[in-house]
Amino acid sequence: MRITEDVYAYLLAQTDPPTPVQARLTERTRGLGGPSVMQVPHEQARFLTLLALLTGARRIAEVGTFTGYSTLALAEGLAPGGRVLTCDISPEWTSIAREAWEEAGVADRIDLRIAPALETLRGLPPDPEIDLVFLDADKAGYRAYWDELVPRVRPGGLLLADNTLFGGDAARPDAGGNALAIREFNAHVRADRRVESVLLPVADGLTFARKRRPLGLPQGADGGHP
Repeated sequence: MRITEDVYAYLLAQTDPPTPVQARLTERTRGLGGPSVMQVPHEQARFLTLLALLTGARRIAEVGTFTGYSTLALAEGLAPGGRVLTCDISPEWTSIAREAWEEAGVADRIDLRIAPALETLRGLPPDPEIDLVFLDADKAGYRAYWDELVPRVRPGGLLLADNTLFGGDAARPDAGGNALAIREFNAHVRADRRVESVLLPVADGLTFARKRRPLGLPQGADGGHP
């Protein structure tokens, strides 16, 4: 189905509207011009909040903060005492994020690391304790981020990767550049027997994966949360 402007307006009407903080953050992000397209759409942010709530997530890892809209959404869905670790390399863009988090009252739930994400991820404990992952950063890095994070996600935990249709270009056999990187990442995820996954036509494509439980591990014995 083609999403027309009327259909999209109807879709948004079925979603809780942005909070005043989210609305101000969107306007400030739009003021950045071209880079503003990197902000997740509001309906996707609401989906992230609901997933965090549904999984009872206490430990969330995000790669790609930008101006913090998705981070804010994840933090709002955290279980009590939970934390979002978010990775970025831009002090400028994340300074906008920090102000929004403070205004929303969730800054104490967010651990922002300004450094190459692979360095941050490789410095994390190797134990499978992460409940939810969201990848939305440089597309060429997705596979490396994935391979660092999957072992650190608890059995039954979720991994999400954004832009996995890449405007439809990832479906092209002759894809190049970032579209090729996404196409190769998608093939890697499909071949990864550690997870079960589906690619959903949400926004620019959202890969949704669940880490498998080891054989013989009974339901509820993996440290997961109801």
